[in-house]
Amino acid sequence: MLGWQGRERWGYRHGWTVIGVLIGVVCGSAATSARLIARDAGPLAALVRDQATVEADLIVRDDPRRVGGDSGRPPLYAVSADMLTVRPLDGPGQTLRVSARVLVLATDPAWRPLLPGQRVTTKGRLMPARGGDLRAGVLSARGAPTLQGTTSWAQRAAGRLRAGLQQACVPLPDEPGGLLPGLVVGDISRLDPAVVDDFRTTGMTHLVAVSGSNVAIVIGAVLLAARWARARPWLAAGACGLALAGFVILARPSPSVVRAAAMGAVGLLALATGRPRAALPALATAVTVLVVVDPELAGDAGFALSVLATGGLLLLAPRWRDGLRRRGVPAGVAEAVVIPASAQVACAPVVAGLSGGVSLVALPANLLAVPAIAPATLLGIAAAVVSPVWPAGAEFAAWLGGWPAWWLVLVARYGARVPAGSVPWPAGVWGALLLAALTVAFLLAARRRLVRRLAAVVAAAVAVGALPVRLAASGWPPARMVVAVCAVGQGDAVVLPVASGQAIVVDAGPDPPAVDHCLRRLGVRTVPLLVVTHFHLDHVGGIEGVVRGRAVGAVVTTAWHEPEFGRALVMRSASARRIPVVAAHPGWARMIGQLEVRAIGPPLPMRGTRSDANNNSLVLTVRREGIRILLTGDAEVEEQQALLERMGSASVRADILKVAHHGSSFQEPAFLDAVDPAVALVPVGGGNRYGHPAGAVLARLSRGGARVLRTDVDGDVAVVETDRGLAVVTRKVTE
Repeated sequence: MLGWQGRERWGYRHGWTVIGVLIGVVCGSAATSARLIARDAGPLAALVRDQATVEADLIVRDDPRRVGGDSGRPPLYAVSADMLTVRPLDGPGQTLRVSARVLVLATDPAWRPLLPGQRVTTKGRLMPARGGDLRAGVLSARGAPTLQGTTSWAQRAAGRLRAGLQQACVPLPDEPGGLLPGLVVGDISRLDPAVVDDFRTTGMTHLVAVSGSNVAIVIGAVLLAARWARARPWLAAGACGLALAGFVILARPSPSVVRAAAMGAVGLLALATGRPRAALPALATAVTVLVVVDPELAGDAGFALSVLATGGLLLLAPRWRDGLRRRGVPAGVAEAVVIPASAQVACAPVVAGLSGGVSLVALPANLLAVPAIAPATLLGIAAAVVSPVWPAGAEFAAWLGGWPAWWLVLVARYGARVPAGSVPWPAGVWGALLLAALTVAFLLAARRRLVRRLAAVVAAAVAVGALPVRLAASGWPPARMVVAVCAVGQGDAVVLPVASGQAIVVDAGPDPPAVDHCLRRLGVRTVPLLVVTHFHLDHVGGIEGVVRGRAVGAVVTTAWHEPEFGRALVMRSASARRIPVVAAHPGWARMIGQLEVRAIGPPLPMRGTRSDANNNSLVLTVRREGIRILLTGDAEVEEQQALLERMGSASVRADILKVAHHGSSFQEPAFLDAVDPAVALVPVGGGNRYGHPAGAVLARLSRGGARVLRTDVDGDVAVVETDRGLAVVTRKVTE
């Protein structure tokens, strides 16, 4: 009888949970099916399949985002929109009335200032969306959009406030000035990619853009003001509701903000009616409603992280806080520790699945970040609110908010540089599920004192034993290194060590985080000389990753100024840090430590070639204790022939060759034979669309006796000096 009653209580307690899950599955499936029907509607699907040129009426859903383009090149904007009508232009066809979501890709600058809710008409080519996307297609727009009416007053006001905040942040340094609008309203248009990468490495990604924590800060500030004014519950709830609506409009309804707003609305209703707030049911209600309304949220990583972080705060933080307080930890300290810890534990499986690693510095980094989040958010909101009527006051508020934002930048920067701060983990769904299973198992087992003590012993053993071994005997950077080439994708970044922590860097690759990570792995803190062989973006696009956080003595460039957008990028980065820039000609030389760096090419200005920029690359020889290195930039056949004709084959003879232009086929065979290297290094990106490196070039080098290594296959490559001659050490890049 007692057993039957126990089973009956269990069924009563958990039966409604099962029913709720089933209802959620049914509702979610119905909503997704409706979206799929709209996406796969016969006439519209036919236009997408045929990649037809169409004229479409759209309603903009979100702020246009810049997703491509560089200095001197047209930017590419991505705009999420709802398609209302579509008419094919390739032939006779009727206007179709549809209800489908599309992604617009446009290069015209007239797309940039559009606001959510704006109705526009545009022409372009319909293309299929990526697999698994609920959008009907991608519309490649041609020219500027034709505006149809205006947006609502609320969106216009929000756009003005966001622009005012950006303007108020202009006087700030680039890093905090770009971060503050991202913290406050999710505007990351000025955010340094290196800062984004540091936040990702240290597990602080949720701070880079506006999230539910910002909503909690705003509502908390309003509640404190209402408590100070002794307002009644219904009045406080009304004020919070107004603040909530205004902030969501200002920040735009991103997934995390919408989730937090929906949960906040449920909580405010409980406050107004005098009922105790049930936070977990509020979260469940918000998630269910949002996923039914917009099934795309179910596949949004940011939405998942936001929900998991909130769930961790509700389920784990109270127990951990109470446990710490029972052990004598002060209440404030206990809450400061458990808030980031619970959020981090809940989010770790998704982060590991996305990044392929588990950060060991995430908890301390988030703990250090906690005191700065609320001041930065509130001061940023104040700057946005007063910007239309008092620009000077907005700049002052932004200046105050820049200090906590700068603290967050510093925490992320130095947290990302912690040696062995992240351990590899299987990426993808299975990696996330594996860590989730291990986390749940550990949380359940940790209720026993024996398990907790065992975990503490294992953690201490790893910290005292394995970690120092990893730091001291990682094998990278290798001893007696002569030169290294970084795996930075389709681009060049060559490192010549001078002394401990110092190295000459030749070219900066295409991506700031990639070259920054390589220099960190090599322990480079000072760059006495940065050489730019030519101004193509695959050699200068990552310059911020070299100069950021490092002392750079001078920048030496080619005398050929094209392409101008690459030169402007180099000059801007150097002038911002007052680094002298010198244009080198043949005969230029510099002695740094034991290295003699000398420019031997181009022997004359090259004009009318297949690529003048490539054929005016600086060609350098580097001598170090009898070892000769030849760095050829992207010199092609014409410059290589000119070097042989003007200087002779003996001038290019080298032990180590950095193969020109990523091993492309534009090589002079006689030049490769004259160099006759023992080691040939090919910096090249995997799966590039140029067909680099050419198989014939690699084969010729191998037949000549060279050992050929390429960064797309071998990762970072270092040539070291041994008692028996030159040797090669490689390191696979997993970041």
